[in-house]
Amino acid sequence: MTEFFTSGHAVDVVLAVLAIEALWLKFRAVGLRDILGMLLPAALMMIALRAALTGGAWPMIAIPLTLAFPVHIYDLRRRIFSRKD
Repeated sequence: MTEFFTSGHAVDVVLAVLAIEALWLKFRAVGLRDILGMLLPAALMMIALRAALTGGAWPMIAIPLTLAFPVHIYDLRRRIFSRKD
């Protein structure tokens, strides 16, 4: 089990699940902008985690992790302003 995590394969499984979820959402007629807003921050954090688990250089960890934050804020802002209350 240690090898499964230290090789980054656990993250590969999570990324595959995110890809399946994106396809499922697309099949359910969710817009691409909505799908990206929901899943891209998670994918970026998983990419950073994979780099950390496999001994990647610090920029390979910091860049995707840093990019996840503005995408998440974009998604939150989009959801708040799209509410029809």
